[in-house]
Amino acid sequence: MGSLFAELARQASVNARREVETYAREIAEFGFLDTNSRARAETLEYALWLRRRTVALSPDNSELSDDDLGYIAAIGESRAEAGMTLDARQRVLRLHTSLMLREINEATEAQRGVGGGVGELMRMMHWFAPQGERGIRAYSQGFVTALRHRLPYVEQAALLARSLLKGDPISTGLASALGMELPERCAVVVIRVPDRPADDRDLESEIEALVKTHHAPITWGPGEGRGGGELIALIPLISATPPDSPGSRTADDPLPDRVSDLVRDFAQALGRPCAVGAATSSLSEVADALDLARRVSRAAPLRRASSRLRPYTMSDLFVELAVADAPFVDAWLQAVGRSLQSGPDLLVTLDAYYRHDMHRGATAAALVVHPRTLDYRLRRVRELTGIDPGSTRGVRIFSSVVTRYLSGTWH
Repeated sequence: MGSLFAELARQASVNARREVETYAREIAEFGFLDTNSRARAETLEYALWLRRRTVALSPDNSELSDDDLGYIAAIGESRAEAGMTLDARQRVLRLHTSLMLREINEATEAQRGVGGGVGELMRMMHWFAPQGERGIRAYSQGFVTALRHRLPYVEQAALLARSLLKGDPISTGLASALGMELPERCAVVVIRVPDRPADDRDLESEIEALVKTHHAPITWGPGEGRGGGELIALIPLISATPPDSPGSRTADDPLPDRVSDLVRDFAQALGRPCAVGAATSSLSEVADALDLARRVSRAAPLRRASSRLRPYTMSDLFVELAVADAPFVDAWLQAVGRSLQSGPDLLVTLDAYYRHDMHRGATAAALVVHPRTLDYRLRRVRELTGIDPGSTRGVRIFSSVVTRYLSGTWH
């Protein structure tokens, strides 16, 4: 055995203890190692075993055996059964990899000039990368096995959604366990609920039914506003813009009917106003799509479950999104909106007027008023603001005023 490998073997016990101490110090979920001597001994045994197998296999570039991978998977399974979160699992994997690389570097430095050479280091790294990847896959498979047995289906779907949004490789295993295929592109949908129910246990059962019906990664949790909540879903896109096409990151792919169906079902279960934003992206960029969908949902009007409730995209609300980032413009529009609040349902009237493409008959029917009543209200808007709602200027201003008002942003 070469000098580098001999040095790693000599330091294996010390390095294993350092790894256990690092876990206890830097990962809150491993704090029990300071008080549970049995758990500490088991963790130390596994850390030492990994190092000894590395030293035994790497000189000849031998692969981890099926028994080795089975043991690694069993460790992942036991840690998931003990309640380790996905975030903690990721930190463990990062720390372990970082420490192993540090140990290889320290051993190389210690043997410089006494027989250690570049050749041994290259042999070690040639082994470490592929076998480390195989070990991580086995650990993750064991972790997923425990989650499948320990967690209800709806919680597994929520974990899958969160792992996809974080780019966690374990999402592949979670999707397989749930019987879901991961698409190349998807629509990220955010349903914003500004007034979250005080007791949402009944809502959680509805969400469980939603997950089973739509068979998609869905997670429900607190929104960014006080007391609010948001539902996030990732819906596959079957026919989509090729990922490498120009502008594919910002273009709106056609949203599948499944998106509207999911929005309708959730809104009906919710029974209160909500706003929906959606953005499309490749699976590797869903975190950026979530940020955009969340921004769109904040700009989208709040609606109850009806034909008027639909998912909005950036192309629907690009003006309102820009206004939200320009406080002086938003303040001006808000002042225009306040001037209309003294009239008889003027904001509601303008909302209906623009949703029906300024068609008098259709607007009056939607408002259940006589067309002359509609004419009076539109004339009142012009009197109060000096702006004709049927002019190009009026459409540009009042459509933004209505959307900002209905989004709840100004309340």
